[in-house]
Amino acid sequence: MQLLSATLDRVKPSPTVAMSGRALELKAAGRDVIGLAAGEPDFDTPPHVAAAGIRAIEEGRTRYTAVDGTAELKRAICAKFARDNGLDYGPAEISVGTGGKQVLYNALMATLNPGDEVVIPAPYWVSYPDMVRLAGATPVIVEAPLSAGFKITPAQLEAAITGRTRWLILNSPSNPTGAAYSEAELKGLTDVLLRHPHVWVLSDDIYEHLVYDGFRFTTPAQVEPRLKARTLTVNGVSKAYAMTGWRIGYAAGPEALIAGMRKVQSQSTSNPCSISQFAALAALEGPHDFLAERNAAFLRRRDMVVARLNEIDGIDCPVPEGAFYVYPSIKGLIGKVSAGGTEIADDEAFAMALLDEAEVAVVFGAAFGLSPAFRISYALADETLAQACDRIARFCAGLR
Repeated sequence: MQLLSATLDRVKPSPTVAMSGRALELKAAGRDVIGLAAGEPDFDTPPHVAAAGIRAIEEGRTRYTAVDGTAELKRAICAKFARDNGLDYGPAEISVGTGGKQVLYNALMATLNPGDEVVIPAPYWVSYPDMVRLAGATPVIVEAPLSAGFKITPAQLEAAITGRTRWLILNSPSNPTGAAYSEAELKGLTDVLLRHPHVWVLSDDIYEHLVYDGFRFTTPAQVEPRLKARTLTVNGVSKAYAMTGWRIGYAAGPEALIAGMRKVQSQSTSNPCSISQFAALAALEGPHDFLAERNAAFLRRRDMVVARLNEIDGIDCPVPEGAFYVYPSIKGLIGKVSAGGTEIADDEAFAMALLDEAEVAVVFGAAFGLSPAFRISYALADETLAQACDRIARFCAGLR
C-alpha cells in the first residue's frame, strides 16, 4: 500500500525554502555563505509591537481565541482597510490566519473543485500554483516577461479566461520581481474581469507598504468597487512590520467566502497564536513612523544592487517599484561554463554554481515560472549586499 497521497505527486517542496536550507547546511559546515534567498526583512519587530506580545503573555492572554481571529484584531483590520485603502468591511468579512500563506490556502481550499482553473501571472510566488494543485484545480500560467515590466496585459488576461476560471491571483508589489501595477494598469485588468462575472480576484497585498519613488499603491477592490463582492484582499504583518515569525495574515472578502475559509481553518490549525494576535493589534493600531526610515534603507539597497548587477556583462536587472527583491535576467550567461567547470545550462545550474563556487545563495528563476533569471532579496545590511555583489561579479567574470 502506498503511504503518501497521490495529491503530493502534483506538488513540489518550496524552492526558496530548499535554497535557504542548502545555504544553512553549507554554513553549518563552515562555509562563509551569504544568503539572499529568504524573503524577510532584516529589521527587528518594532519595540512597541514586541512589548505588546510580552504584555499579552504577562496578562495571561494565552488561551484559545475565536477560530479566525479575536474581535479586537478584526476591528483593527477593518479600520486598516478603511484608512489605507478606502474599503469598508465589517468584522464578519475578516479572516485572520497563521500567516498570509494559510489565508491564501484556506481561500483556495474553500472554493476550488477538480476541473477549475486559476489564472496566475508569471513570475509568481512559488506557492501559488502548488496550492491550486493541492486543491485539485489547475493553474493557468500567463507569462509577463521583463519586456512588459513583469506585468500581464488586459489582452493576456482576456485570452486566459475560460468558463472554468474561478480566480485570478494578483500579487502587487510582486514576489519575486518587485513589480507593481499602477492604478491605470489595474483598471485595465478589472475592466476585463467585469465582463466575466464568474471570475473572482485574489489580491495578495502583503508588500503594500514597501513601495518606492513615489509609487502609489492601489488594490483591485479599491480601483473597481463593482468587483468588491467577488474579491478577496489578503495582507498581513510579516513584511512591513518585520513580523515574519509571528505568523499573522489576514483577509477581507464577502461574508460567505470568509465563512467557508473559517470552516477550513477550524479543521486544520484553529486559531492563530493568541500572543501574535495581540502583537498584530499593536502593529496595526500603533505608530507607523518607522516605515519611512526602513523604506529609505530598502530604497538605498535596491539602487545599489540594481546598479552593481547591471555592471555585469550578461545580466539585465530592471528597477522594481516595490517589495525587497530584484529579478535579473541572465539570458546572456546561458551556455557558458563556470571557473569550477559547471555548464550554465539554465538558471538552476547558475544558482547552484554560484552557491558552491562563490558562496552566495539566490533562488533560480524556474522556481517562479519565468527563466532564465534569479531572485535576490536585498533585505540585508548594506555591507553584506555589497560583498554579495562583489562575489557575483567575480563569479560571472570567471564564466567562459
